[in-house]
Amino acid sequence: MIHYDLICDAGHAFASWFASSGAFDRQVKRGLVACPACGSTAVEKAIMAPALSRGDRRAKAIEASEREAPAESSAPERLPQATPVAMLSGQERELRTKLKEVRDHLVKNADYVGQKFPEEARRMHYGEIEHRSIYGEASPDEAKSLHEEGIEFHPLPRLPDDWN
Repeated sequence: MIHYDLICDAGHAFASWFASSGAFDRQVKRGLVACPACGSTAVEKAIMAPALSRGDRRAKAIEASEREAPAESSAPERLPQATPVAMLSGQERELRTKLKEVRDHLVKNADYVGQKFPEEARRMHYGEIEHRSIYGEASPDEAKSLHEEGIEFHPLPRLPDDWN
């Protein structure tokens, strides 16, 4: 992940994280990065000082925290993992809303079959049981097999709220 200080054409300064400098360039080109103050998508990188780190600084910090930690705590503290984030345009927010509506409709009106999804989908496809709307889980290998057999299915859209 890379952190950029940004500035819009109206002079508002803000910051954001990107997977890479190329990801930043692609998102700006598509108008996906917008100023939180005015909504302008005419955004560019602001001048910023480089973040320099010494390679031994983290090791020394961990050693110091281990010396100060209680004796029963032998596991090193885990640092929080970075989470990919994005700023959505109005069109993308609308699409996200529609995906949520589709997902909610499916979950409300279909039968949950859990891990039996591949088995139930096959039984319906081959006419062993009556067709109905179902949802559940399938591993990547199971999904590939279903696809190769010509069984139509679609993944349920996963939205950021699903992980909260």
